[in-house]
Amino acid sequence: EFGWDPANWLYTLQEWTFEWYGWFTVPLVPLWHFVGANDTGFAFACLWWLNFPDSGPGGKCDKGFYTKWLPVRAKHVSFTLFLWTCIWLLGSVGLGRPLSEGWRFVFLVSCFIRVGFSLAWIFIANFNHSHMWNEFLAGDPERTWPMLHAFMAFALGGRHRWNEMLFHDVHHMCPGRIGAMSQRGRFHGWQKVHDACVEILSNGLWKS
Repeated sequence: EFGWDPANWLYTLQEWTFEWYGWFTVPLVPLWHFVGANDTGFAFACLWWLNFPDSGPGGKCDKGFYTKWLPVRAKHVSFTLFLWTCIWLLGSVGLGRPLSEGWRFVFLVSCFIRVGFSLAWIFIANFNHSHMWNEFLAGDPERTWPMLHAFMAFALGGRHRWNEMLFHDVHHMCPGRIGAMSQRGRFHGWQKVHDACVEILSNGLWKS
């Protein structure tokens, strides 16, 4: 697409699913998400930190690293640590337990957060970028499946979110300018975004 995408490692385990042997690694996808490899995980954040910003000329450190990026990251980590400290205190002092017992509640919250985000990102990232789903989309540029639209809109919490999956091929045509379909749907209405995407598909995603 356009340069390095940190989410690429989310698709590695499913990349060969157009071959029968590619499905052997698919069961590992939930575990990969659970350890924090998705957009809301710590492993993903570490990947970003190790690769962004790009090095300056001659491999030198980016000139804005110490003045811009490092302070922002320090603030983020400090705020995150503060939130987890609150959870620790809720699980200890808040429940009338010794302070040393707070880890139990932290562990419980962390597990449920990881499970929830894993389920969400498997659907949004892995399923959305799968060969199977994109082949399915390519078979009907008009997106004429009313029953599927109604069910998925209900399951995802609105048609604006369903547009995100329904027209993800359009998003990847020019992700920087188009942005998230769901966000556009919130401001402009799902129908307008839906119709605009269908029009783009009718003209063709790529033109020579």
